[in-house]
Amino acid sequence: MATHGDAPRRRLGLTDSVVIGLGSMVGAGIFAALTPAAGAAGRWLLLALAVAALLAYCNATSSARLAARYPVSGGTYVYGRERLGAFWGYLAGWGFVAGKTASCAAMALTVGGYAWPEHSRVVAVAAVVAITAINYTGVQKSALTTRIIVAAVLAVLTLVVGVGFFGNHSAATTLPDRIGPRGVLQAAGLLFFAFAGYARIATLGEEVRDPRRTIPRAIMIALALALAVYALVAMAALEVLGSAGLAHAIDPLARVVSTAGVSGLAPIVRVGAVLAAAGSLLALILGVSRTVLAMARDRYLPGALAAVHARFGVPHRAELAVGAVVAVIAVIFDLRAAIGVSSFTVLVYYLIANVSAATLTEDRPPRWVPYVGAVGCVVVGLSLPLGSVLSGLAVLGVGAGWFAVRTPR
Repeated sequence: MATHGDAPRRRLGLTDSVVIGLGSMVGAGIFAALTPAAGAAGRWLLLALAVAALLAYCNATSSARLAARYPVSGGTYVYGRERLGAFWGYLAGWGFVAGKTASCAAMALTVGGYAWPEHSRVVAVAAVVAITAINYTGVQKSALTTRIIVAAVLAVLTLVVGVGFFGNHSAATTLPDRIGPRGVLQAAGLLFFAFAGYARIATLGEEVRDPRRTIPRAIMIALALALAVYALVAMAALEVLGSAGLAHAIDPLARVVSTAGVSGLAPIVRVGAVLAAAGSLLALILGVSRTVLAMARDRYLPGALAAVHARFGVPHRAELAVGAVVAVIAVIFDLRAAIGVSSFTVLVYYLIANVSAATLTEDRPPRWVPYVGAVGCVVVGLSLPLGSVLSGLAVLGVGAGWFAVRTPR
């Protein structure tokens, strides 16, 4: 395993690690993913949520055991390299960096769309600049900012759930019951996108105190909390709007409070959506930059990106590079294009994580977990729209070509 003279400082405990993971999951996804998921699964939305949660559990368990075995920055980039070989680790790292960079742009565009729709791209770039500056000054400040954002978002979601359960339900309408297994799987893929943040904890392996104990606990706690929040929000939305109303809502959670008879709370929900997207963007940039750090140390990315700031103890060049790329993507691409590439590549990332976990002989997860996780990643990944699959394969193909060029013969 490659080493580097400078290393980030271990400052994060269990609470901060859980908050970073929870902030990555309970973000913009819950404000946006319910609409397309309801359109795909109809009244079977909660079943799709259960499928996504099962897949997330398998991936989280595999990631946690691997993170405890390899408590360094890089996540599945490190796990795949150590367990399967250099190419598979590299492909996981490339997929993570490419997919999550696209996801960063999607979160930035979500901030812009909710905050100032007429100038959404300008706001998106401004959000990237501001959050990159926060990350640059140290991971402790990032964790503190995330904690504040998570608290505000959870308060908004609690408001939505309360209004949804106890408000007016007369407008609820149901989609025709013609949903098949593929529709449920498509919805699971969309909802899994909102769960994917737990791996952000594993990518901070070098900045967590007592990582063998802290990382597995933090991942499981964050995942359980996110699942509870998502289930309550989905049930409240179905109670008020029904599957048909939810499937056609542009701003589903704001629509829930308006339809339930408390339209004055809709602006608060919109502010919550901006905070949620900003929180996800913060944690995403944090995680992507750490994977860039690990790959730069091994010279799969330019070595200059491996530098760690002497004062702040963070990979500052990697963070600046990621921020710049995200800003460019936010200017060029739209939200749907950014999410499409990210959805496919993140499932490939977790596929490699599960296969890596299956090779463990010590501290391995229950035998069925990595196999169910791997098969689930393949099935759900191939259930995505064809354009997303082809775009994701193209991105991975570019990465594989770069590996072939960079690897000595």
